[in-house]
Amino acid sequence: MRKAYPLLNSPGGDVLARFSPDGRWLAYSSDESGSPEVYVRSFTLDGHIGRDRKRVSGSGGFQPIWRRDGKELFFLSAKDEIMSVPVNRSGGELEFGLPTALFKTRTPAGGHILGTYDVTPDGQRFLIGEFLGESTSATATVILNWPAILQR
Repeated sequence: MRKAYPLLNSPGGDVLARFSPDGRWLAYSSDESGSPEVYVRSFTLDGHIGRDRKRVSGSGGFQPIWRRDGKELFFLSAKDEIMSVPVNRSGGELEFGLPTALFKTRTPAGGHILGTYDVTPDGQRFLIGEFLGESTSATATVILNWPAILQR
């Protein structure tokens, strides 16, 4: 039996890790910088994490999910937006494009809970757990018999 060992051991909290579809990369959230950010590191065939950490999120992010072909990485931003980052392979390395906001969500706990969203294998549809009953839009006011009010 093999001995267990920590994969990620940074000074901050490393959470919500996901392997890439080919199993060679690990995307995760870490708050070692003071706010949660999404990072990607290589994962070796012998089961060890590489030293080549790359920050993917620009200004806060958590709960990364890979598209099934590995060409895109999604995550939740600090502004509760689903973000998309294109991923290109260059030899044995990954290159990440700029994060783009796809749409705003109302996810519970700002997405810090595992499983608040998921994406279809092609990256075209999302299943998102959202708050119910709360409204972020202004309430509408209906005034009845308004001509009588104007005559006063």
